[in-house]
Amino acid sequence: MTVAPVEIALPFAGRWLAMNSPARRVPSHGVDLFGERYAIDFVGVDDRHRTAAHADWRTVLHTEPPERFFSFGRPILAPADGVVVAVHDGEPDHEARRSQLALVPYALGQAARVRLGPAAVAGNYVVLELRESGAFAALVHLRSGTLRVAVGDPVVTGQQLAQCGNSGNSTQPHVHLQLMDSPDLAGARGVPVAFRGYREWIRGTRHPKVVALGLPGERSVVEPA
Repeated sequence: MTVAPVEIALPFAGRWLAMNSPARRVPSHGVDLFGERYAIDFVGVDDRHRTAAHADWRTVLHTEPPERFFSFGRPILAPADGVVVAVHDGEPDHEARRSQLALVPYALGQAARVRLGPAAVAGNYVVLELRESGAFAALVHLRSGTLRVAVGDPVVTGQQLAQCGNSGNSTQPHVHLQLMDSPDLAGARGVPVAFRGYREWIRGTRHPKVVALGLPGERSVVEPA
């Protein structure tokens, strides 16, 4: 049975690069674990669509400080009205990894992180129960110590929840968003999502199109309209 996507707003201001989009494939991240079936990642970029201002020897050979990336510290916003049903904080923000050399040991540790459970994968996170649909929205990889909400708090669309970070299973600062049928990341199933009102620069194009309701394509750059 086909399930209609739940309509929400983008969880940020400014321009962000869409990665691991369910517009490309489902499951979007290659697995159904932790409610990720329709998850999407967004990496903050500048007006030139760069994820970081510069590169140096560390970019090629080593790890890099998360502060180097435009995403790090940007506000993450509630994508819909709802109530906070789960939060987790205290996971460290890791060094970022663009280097293929630095990615090898990280990839080898992937299975161990999965075995440790949702917090090791999601890092710091907020889960909302959405008022209109009853679905649950998880926003993860948040910056340590920046959560502004607690369980039971009501939130409105566009309210700041935290800052973008690099906690959990993350190779560079970004926000991972997913909708689920349960607030329990360990056992939830993914729910399809659609975003309202955004501009989209499709990869390889110079001018954006305005999308009233849709799903960003893989490696498209988007911003709220």
